[in-house]
Amino acid sequence: MAYGLLYDFLMGQCIEAYKYFGAHFVRLDEVDGVMFRVYAPMASDVSVIGDFNSWDPTRNKMNKVDDAGVYEAFIPNLTNYQAYKFHFKNAKGKYVDKMDPYAFFSEMPPGTCSRLFDINYFQWHDDEWLWHRSRNFDRPMSIYEMHLGSWRGRAFDGHILSYEEIADYLIPYIKDHGFTHIEIMPITQYPFDGSWGYQATGFYSVDARYGNPFQLMSLIDRLHQNDIGVILDFAPVHFANDSWALAEYDGTRLYEYNNKWRLSPWGSLQFDLAKDPVRSFLMSAMNYFIDYFHFDGIRVDAVSNIIYYNGDKSNGLNEGAVEFVKRLNAKIHIAHDSVMMIAEDSSDYAMVTKDTIYGGLGFDYKWDLGWMNDTLKYYSLDPVYKKWDHNKLTFSMAYFYSDNFLLPLSHDEVVHGKGTIINKLWGDYDCKFALVRNLYCYQFAHPGKKLNFMGNELASFDEWNEQKSLPWNLKSYPKHDSVSRLMRDLNLIYRNEKAMHFEEHNPIHFNWLMVDNNQQSVFAFQRKVDDDLLVFVFNMTPNFYPEYEVPVLEEGEYEEILCSDKGVYGGWNQFNGLPLTTGVGGSEGKPYHITIKLPTLGACIFKKVK
Repeated sequence: MAYGLLYDFLMGQCIEAYKYFGAHFVRLDEVDGVMFRVYAPMASDVSVIGDFNSWDPTRNKMNKVDDAGVYEAFIPNLTNYQAYKFHFKNAKGKYVDKMDPYAFFSEMPPGTCSRLFDINYFQWHDDEWLWHRSRNFDRPMSIYEMHLGSWRGRAFDGHILSYEEIADYLIPYIKDHGFTHIEIMPITQYPFDGSWGYQATGFYSVDARYGNPFQLMSLIDRLHQNDIGVILDFAPVHFANDSWALAEYDGTRLYEYNNKWRLSPWGSLQFDLAKDPVRSFLMSAMNYFIDYFHFDGIRVDAVSNIIYYNGDKSNGLNEGAVEFVKRLNAKIHIAHDSVMMIAEDSSDYAMVTKDTIYGGLGFDYKWDLGWMNDTLKYYSLDPVYKKWDHNKLTFSMAYFYSDNFLLPLSHDEVVHGKGTIINKLWGDYDCKFALVRNLYCYQFAHPGKKLNFMGNELASFDEWNEQKSLPWNLKSYPKHDSVSRLMRDLNLIYRNEKAMHFEEHNPIHFNWLMVDNNQQSVFAFQRKVDDDLLVFVFNMTPNFYPEYEVPVLEEGEYEEILCSDKGVYGGWNQFNGLPLTTGVGGSEGKPYHITIKLPTLGACIFKKVK
């Protein structure tokens, strides 16, 4: 079996390389110990060094077991958490100490050693969740993106909360706010806090800042038992350039490009995704987290930098990398048909979410960064000028059905001097709050899965800082706490209204009702599945309309199920109470209309009474 796996690894077809390489607790010839294996084709005189042999390279030499450059050694009587590295002469004739690329655990930064950890035998309790798990095409999916270290901050004694400790606070919070999934920013081991995990060194090591692999498994197990899915953010484009890690691992550029594309736009080293062993390394890493940790999805970072060299279309298509991502998605879906693959992609590459058998990249969802940019630009405009950019809110539906889109208001929008979501919006204090409520209503009303970064629900004016906790004191201010209440109610409506999530990528379920009213900057559309019909109306100006005619397609009564201007959300209570009956004739050629109270900068959701 091992040689078949090794062959697949060398051919770039392996998604289980972690079962062969690395450090595994085994029983050999009636002796318990650890089998170490490393792939270093141009290395020689290879040893395992660690605290178990006083870091003496003469005591545990590794044998070359394959001409491809695989070395192994069995060392008896070792235990969890012991530190180790590989010591060898590299292609340049220099002796170096390198971390284990397949280590399951690592030292806490600034330490650089790998640590032993027996990854087997965790007791899971999430069979029911896994049995019913799907890729959520016809289910609601509202994702809470989070950075574990700064969500709640440190404990009173100054220590970083572990995976298990975070669970005690996180699970009730997510359930109370109605999110269906969390997305964890990268937790593969990384040395620099400021990289947020996007420049990793240990692609199989869970971040030791928050505990060991079993503690992460415990967090996910508890989330699943509470019907909360978990998505892992993973960065397969580049890696940290620290000399003790993957950089020039065996004295050659084993993992990175050997040309001008070696350095990424972030100053890190870029994986050469056309090299077959590199493909196997990364595909196996993502599969490892799905297999051993029961992650429900992988969000693949910076896909545009996979498709095009340095993410620039003018540099040309990176055909080797495109082949890698197709192979990745196809193999993951074959192995785990209920796991989602999500692309964070800012390019205009076609068919990102089409199946690979039809020439697509094979992702299940793509972040709609065009929607995000257009929407935030529109909401930042003075209402006087919005009529000139009316199409920024209508354009997304012109291309929406070309891919399976996810609507993100992510961490990238609240850092690096960009301001928070509420800070980006037009107007004074009260107008900003009215607009942020309007914006969240629009995000949930628009077809597509939802993603919000932690803190969006607090309407914080302070940018996210990975070194600080979220400003939880805002919950004591009614204006901010009311936005959290709105987010909760939007999630509840989204989860319970079939018209908001079933077959949302089928154009038959969406109709514009008012699309060209740029003079008043009012938008209206309907979404309908079977006999469930919802009408959404948005007033993008401070004008108040005590009686406003909204065209509709079907006769009957319409009941307001949400108004962003209600006092419970921090508004001025200009809402519609009783059900509204249609009248004959409507603007934009529609057969009927309802006359509503349309609040200042308000958003309303109406449901047709059956």
